[in-house]
Amino acid sequence: MKATVKDVMSAEVVAVRRGASFKEMAASLRQYRISAFPVIDDNGKVIGVVSEADLLAKEALADGQAGIPGGVTGLLHHKQHEKADALTAGEMMTHPAVTVRPDDTVEHAARMMYTLQVKRLPVVDAGGCLIGIVSRSDVLAVFDRPDSEILAEITDDVILHDFLIDPAMFVVTISDGVVTIRGNLERANLGHELVTKIRQVRGVVAVRDELSYPPAERSVAGLYF
Repeated sequence: MKATVKDVMSAEVVAVRRGASFKEMAASLRQYRISAFPVIDDNGKVIGVVSEADLLAKEALADGQAGIPGGVTGLLHHKQHEKADALTAGEMMTHPAVTVRPDDTVEHAARMMYTLQVKRLPVVDAGGCLIGIVSRSDVLAVFDRPDSEILAEITDDVILHDFLIDPAMFVVTISDGVVTIRGNLERANLGHELVTKIRQVRGVVAVRDELSYPPAERSVAGLYF
């Protein structure tokens, strides 16, 4: 099964209220050695995020000496100057906050972090209340799983249990999370389904499809990420 956010997230979250002061936030960043934290309302719902970059804007731009170019770049700089003038989390935060749910896949969380260039995402329940935090290192932790454990799941859970096939029909090897599968198939679609299912096993980095397909249904074998 694909790993979900709840499998890797931390339930211990450093969050601040809308009225938290600049000094309070700066002290929290230093004390807990984090790069950002969620801003929550009185009901525990996530309403925004404040990052160390937001706080840095005050130090870098508050003197008003930085010029504000025109066009889109000027608009971005204007927003940064607004953050530099902010005094509370509510004034400084980026909102609405980008969040994930506990049942979202780790792959989904990783894609969001990469696309948005953020280091962590608040995890919220169905009502939008904060229940955890997931970081880049949390997402990458799924690849710490031992090869032997991954191989056991592929043979016992996927091939035998899910597909009801004798694992002896295949030769499955794994090295550093890269799975190679060999064997003879009567149906091409079975091979494709099997490779897809193996790719979803937690800790698998890639799958090398070296299966022998029926001549009439021959498909180009490849490496699946």
